[in-house]
Amino acid sequence: MAYTEASMNALRHSGDELADAVVATLFERGEVGTFNTLMRHVSTAGSPLPDGLPYVAREYLRTTGMPPSWVDWDEMEKARLFFVDNNVHISTALSFASMPACYLVPHVARLLSATHGLDYPSKRMAETGQFTVYLMQPDAFEAGSRFLPAAQKVRLLHASIRHHLTREGLWDTGTLGTPICQEDLIGGQMFFSLLVLDSLHRLNIHMSTEGAEAYFYAWRVVGAILGVDQDAVPKNLEEGRQFLDLYMIRHMGPSEEGAHLTRQLIDLYEEVVPGTFFDPIVSALIRHLVGDTCADWLQVPRTAWDNVARVVPSLLGVLEGIEDRSPLGAWALDRLGHLTTVLELSSLTRGRVMHYAIPEQLKKEYGVSDSVRRSHRWTPPAPTVTD
Repeated sequence: MAYTEASMNALRHSGDELADAVVATLFERGEVGTFNTLMRHVSTAGSPLPDGLPYVAREYLRTTGMPPSWVDWDEMEKARLFFVDNNVHISTALSFASMPACYLVPHVARLLSATHGLDYPSKRMAETGQFTVYLMQPDAFEAGSRFLPAAQKVRLLHASIRHHLTREGLWDTGTLGTPICQEDLIGGQMFFSLLVLDSLHRLNIHMSTEGAEAYFYAWRVVGAILGVDQDAVPKNLEEGRQFLDLYMIRHMGPSEEGAHLTRQLIDLYEEVVPGTFFDPIVSALIRHLVGDTCADWLQVPRTAWDNVARVVPSLLGVLEGIEDRSPLGAWALDRLGHLTTVLELSSLTRGRVMHYAIPEQLKKEYGVSDSVRRSHRWTPPAPTVTD
């Protein structure tokens, strides 16, 4: 599929009809609180739905409770093995490239600030990390797994944010289109798939084309479960590159919210890293993975560790050499990667399970003050006229 300004503009005005209708009905009938309370007990696929669950929610869960019929399970297994082999590198890419990339899109940064609040970065990161770990489990799509219920809830969470922002006048739909529109949903899918692969390459991680394509494919499946339009989504790495390049050219730039969210991200991971000596490596890794121009837009501080970050790919190359030559070394590094990922996630979640509830009110749920709410009704500045 060829992407153009016209096709991207059309995607900006398209949401998720199924999830939007469910959320609208729950709010109309005053059933959001009941839904959230009962859905805390629905955490694994195939578990019985609780009595009293609103009918519209029950039908939604039944309709969306299975993966797409077109899924290639051999390809999904390749993706899982790719994740197992590279989990610590993928976690690094997600944390220090994918999340900052979201903040490089000003309207996305403003949306994240308005809906998640400015004081809860660990919740945002924990939700993302937990979701990815659920996805890459061997039984992710089988009875008893946690991934499908999490995805169903995230899809409704997106719909509820669209509902609140448009109903409460916090979003200029005439200029910005639909909040969390199809263009942004696909853009997010590219951040968590193609941009991760780009970051692994920048970290000097050797990947087979087959493994990279499988990882990209797995996130296409995720996108379908989250309501991404499969007629519009990139089907392969080449189409993904075309979409991502055009998306970033259209939207990326500096913003106050983007810089603030990045500062939170840096502070959060500096807290996770033991002691203070290695704290600057967080900023250095972000700068290495997103590049100096984007890092400057996000106000990532320059540190003496910037040069150290540049040798990380060489160090990882040495470790990969050990892994290739020694089955025992490969096993040890895989276990170390797994433990590092689990430790990172447990530090972010503080041992809690994230529930992805529908916010009944943005202000009540996320602590958005009236002044912040008003400041997030944002429109792009008028173009500068030059001779």
